[in-house]
Amino acid sequence: MYLLAVVVGYAVGSINPAAIIARMRGVDYRAVGSGNPGATNIGRALGRKTGVAVALLDILKGFLPAIVFVVWSGEIAVAEVAGFAAVLGHVTSPFLKGRGGKGVATSTGAFLAIEPIWLLPVLVVFGVVFGLSRRMGIASVSAALALIPASIVWHSEPSEIVFATALAGLIVLRHQSNIRAALASRRAS
Repeated sequence: MYLLAVVVGYAVGSINPAAIIARMRGVDYRAVGSGNPGATNIGRALGRKTGVAVALLDILKGFLPAIVFVVWSGEIAVAEVAGFAAVLGHVTSPFLKGRGGKGVATSTGAFLAIEPIWLLPVLVVFGVVFGLSRRMGIASVSAALALIPASIVWHSEPSEIVFATALAGLIVLRHQSNIRAALASRRAS
């Protein structure tokens, strides 16, 4: 069951709506903004509505494998594996030669299927940090890190803490350039 969860999750996650929509509209997302095939960059390149649509599709990519496996297997751990595999598929998509998005929206979908209550502290942290910094990447990293205490406070299975920590760690890794840029701008000011 775990192997099937990995395969299905990764396959679903590796489909990148940002790249597909950009290609359909004749836009090379790699030549725009950050060059990232994610909702934020596509929103900059193709407009806010398109960015929101990509974000919703990316959330769905994380949500569907996790919810299907929680319903089908009845085991949270199997659903967590499917959800995490979807995020891995998103960030290392073989269709994009291993260069996927940063995993924020797909992670959101995955944890919504497992523990929807985590969304509240994650959104609060995101909103506060974005309001103060005006940096999407730093707000995303801060929100991801909020998953860890949220999972400690609200969980029904010990594996949920591991799942939340793994998602947060992956998002932090994918945002290294954002973190370095924020640190550099602080030193410069």
